[in-house]
Amino acid sequence: MKESVISPRSAQWREDLRNAMTAKERRAIPRVKMEELEPSYRVTCNEEVNRGLTESQALSEATRCLDCPDPQCITGCPVGIDIPGFIKNLQRGDIQEAASVLKATSALPAVCGRVCPQERQCESRCIYNKMKCEPVAIGYLERFVADSARITGKAGNISGKNNDTKIAVVGSGPCGLSFAGEMAKLGYDVTVFEALHEIGGVLKYGIPEFRLPNDIVDNEIESLRQSGVKFITDIIIGKTISYEDLVNDGFKGIFVASGAGLPRFMDIPGENLIGIMSSNEYLTRINLMRAGHGGATPVAMGQRVAVIGGGNTAMDSVRTARRMGASEATIIYRRGKEEMPARAEEIRHATEEGVKFLTLHNPVEYIGDERGHVKAMKLQRMVLGEPDESGRRSPVAIEGDIIEIPVDVVIVSVGVSPNPLIPDSIEGLEVGRRGTITVDGNMQSSIPMLYAGGDIVRGGATVILAMGDGRHAAKSMHNALSGNTK
Repeated sequence: MKESVISPRSAQWREDLRNAMTAKERRAIPRVKMEELEPSYRVTCNEEVNRGLTESQALSEATRCLDCPDPQCITGCPVGIDIPGFIKNLQRGDIQEAASVLKATSALPAVCGRVCPQERQCESRCIYNKMKCEPVAIGYLERFVADSARITGKAGNISGKNNDTKIAVVGSGPCGLSFAGEMAKLGYDVTVFEALHEIGGVLKYGIPEFRLPNDIVDNEIESLRQSGVKFITDIIIGKTISYEDLVNDGFKGIFVASGAGLPRFMDIPGENLIGIMSSNEYLTRINLMRAGHGGATPVAMGQRVAVIGGGNTAMDSVRTARRMGASEATIIYRRGKEEMPARAEEIRHATEEGVKFLTLHNPVEYIGDERGHVKAMKLQRMVLGEPDESGRRSPVAIEGDIIEIPVDVVIVSVGVSPNPLIPDSIEGLEVGRRGTITVDGNMQSSIPMLYAGGDIVRGGATVILAMGDGRHAAKSMHNALSGNTK
């Protein structure tokens, strides 16, 4: 593996740290446990549930890292963070250098430290797993470093010398922000266009503050501003201005990261009843438009709320419903609890907060009252059959086994489709059958110098995968603009 330029493993200080303790001694250190708000309190407010690590906790956890010669944790990170590099800088007490190592590859370390599924990515590759030990808490340490650097004003921002080449970014979610940060490092004149009135995309409208506080997102955005990135809100590319307008304005490269803002529904009877909405609408109204918190945009509340789905967005929705006063908040999922794609931590937090789980059930019909408001739903009982293409066992209906449960509000969280505005507005742009922009291995579309990444390409993915796309696209576009074919 190629050594980090910022913090090489061969540096004397790292060798001294490795020699200070044996591997056996490091293994004997228990994995850190992060403090959390009590469930009975946290359902009454929007405060962040995970409270972060103390300095002593962070140093102890950093000491556990064996500083492997071939660190597989890095291969598990979609943006390729030099994980041992930042952890060992933390262990020696150099927060600024640790933050610089993070910023070298990640534009949003404080975000990633909170919402990335580390247990399925970097931590799943930690060598401790082979030793039957708990992996190093990489996500906790990333959060600690990013938060500490923010508090001390030593965030480790990196920006390059301006080369006066204008680059446009469509969308300010994690993919667009990652791309913008990488291009700013390379010296490009970057402008991000956002359709909504606030910067952040799904980080703002999709993830509740009890999981990702807005001030954390705002601070990451401010770091990008300080690196030279410009932001323009209330601009819809394809409506307010066109792709041709951007080209005529002198933008030499365009990166589309407009996300997947089109919710999917199940197309079952009664789906148009009042009180049934997508998780996109529900979370956007509450998180971005402050519904229920003094904002002018209302949203249906209800005492008996059912959320359809088993992913992180479903958990965000059902936990939000509890905070909005629902006495009964239930997850309806057609597979078992073990098959849910949501993070284990999110499922645990939801359970602690009184969320009910009705698994192996699938909605087949909604029933309304005389006013056209949903009052009940019919559920088909399921059983797990043979594995599907993804390896998960497919749910199979048990013929004739249908139950009915009362509900006031239903939130549908069964996936999203790409925002069609960009694909439909650019002539000659190749689009896949699900409305995604077709790109090659370099994230380049069928139109030269138009690149795309994130949900508009993938159709729905995690924050960190979107960031990985942004970083990859930035490297590819830079190579194309500079004539480097490697």
